[in-house]
Amino acid sequence: MITSLALEQLLNGIQLGVMLFLMSAGLTLIFGVMGLINLAHGSLYMVGAFACAAVAALTGSFWLGLVASLACAAAAGAIVELLVIRRLYDRDHLDQVLATFALILIFSEGTRWLFGSFPLYLDIPPLLQGAVALPGDATYPVYRLAIIAVGALVALGLYLLIGKTRLGMRIRAGESDREMIGALGVDIRTLYTLVFALGSALAGLAGAIVGPLQSVQVGMGEPVLILAFVVIVIGGIGSIKGALVGALLVGITDTLGRLLLPQLLTLFMDPSQAGMIGGAAASMLIYVVMAVILSVKPRGLFPPAHA
Repeated sequence: MITSLALEQLLNGIQLGVMLFLMSAGLTLIFGVMGLINLAHGSLYMVGAFACAAVAALTGSFWLGLVASLACAAAAGAIVELLVIRRLYDRDHLDQVLATFALILIFSEGTRWLFGSFPLYLDIPPLLQGAVALPGDATYPVYRLAIIAVGALVALGLYLLIGKTRLGMRIRAGESDREMIGALGVDIRTLYTLVFALGSALAGLAGAIVGPLQSVQVGMGEPVLILAFVVIVIGGIGSIKGALVGALLVGITDTLGRLLLPQLLTLFMDPSQAGMIGGAAASMLIYVVMAVILSVKPRGLFPPAHA
């Protein structure tokens, strides 16, 4: 029973890590290429979730909702980049923080105006309902395994895009020396818009696939954004590989910590106190891990070569 429970929680940690990877990959791309601190990235996660829920409710198809989440988040990101973000590249980070925080408020109130204050709900598509057997007579939902598979495919796709394509070469060059690629004739403004739209689409995808596991509501992106920042700091700002490793590390640490810490503390105190203190300590565990890693590798686990 203990083995099956640990395996189930390990898979939950991987699934959480995959969702955080989708968020943090876009965030680290945007920061690495543009040097922009984008606090509104969580709002694009929310846009994807609401677009998926709304289209799925209208059409009865989760898959159409998934396509809509990608399209709406990418479009919202491109519009935001053209109208707002483009004016912030030469400003200091404080101006970027203030402007993107204002975007959080605009997105939140706009979403509340369109959909109301009550949460929306997404059903798991019939194809992905059910569970598979795990060792020890336990079961695990097919949908959560599908999320893990989606994350693996996205990671592979980003690796091929960044490492094997002309666009990826330009993105890597933009991270290293944006002035030089501009001098070589690359339209840096268009490149920035494409990167911002790609990062936004990944955030929207994360919101859409998490929608069936929790309610879709205004403000759902901000708690995830905090974890995404932890991920990119651990992995190395600007590194897709670092985002993947950092996301899995954060997801597994958080999930297993919530399982194991209360049980460990029962060796020293009353079970009720152990549960309360262990739960509080588990919520801080990822920040302890971040502090330990940064004390050894201040630029993160996999800092870009140009950093």
